[in-house]
Amino acid sequence: MHVVITGAGRGIGRALAEWYRAEQDEVTGTARDGSETVRMDVTDPDGPAALARHLQGRAVDLLVCNAGVYLDKGQDLDTGYPDAMWADSFAVNVTGVFRTIQVLLPNLRASAQGRIAIISSQMASQNRAPGGSYIYRASKAAVLNLGRNLAVDLKPQGIAVGIYHPGWVQTDMGGSAADITVDDAAQGLKARFAALDMAHTGCFETWDGRDHPF
Repeated sequence: MHVVITGAGRGIGRALAEWYRAEQDEVTGTARDGSETVRMDVTDPDGPAALARHLQGRAVDLLVCNAGVYLDKGQDLDTGYPDAMWADSFAVNVTGVFRTIQVLLPNLRASAQGRIAIISSQMASQNRAPGGSYIYRASKAAVLNLGRNLAVDLKPQGIAVGIYHPGWVQTDMGGSAADITVDDAAQGLKARFAALDMAHTGCFETWDGRDHPF
């Protein structure tokens, strides 16, 4: 199996890449710092296209859109959330996901069973809205909506799309007080990706297999 993982230089992305490689799967990872197979910044207009050129038409069986940022921690409602923070967050968390999927559609179509896994968050849910983190919540809600609509358009082509909450994970983003380890999240997500098929396309699930409320 050939797996492409964006944001594979650290955190969940790195753990997923390590697990797949340990099982002898072919992994093409991307990282902004060049620590993975392909140096790529999803906000660079040429970034996804450069990834496609690197793949040279090879089939992609699973695309994991994992790259993401959480820039608005601790922002004050009255004075925070500047325009640039909105733009930078959406460039990574939404536009970067769409552009990566768009340019790799030929590679996914070349697979016998191409699948797309989008890492969103429980913070995307309109049913769980405790306030704060407006930019991150809005961007993850947007990518959830993106995934749901892609699932509709790609279903006739046999490409399944799943959207996932990875858990509150002990990473640089989640912090040391988070609920689960990176390996817990990666193993759970890996099981979810393996179960993704056309019957479950458009799903929004947690890392441990529960349906997440929209």
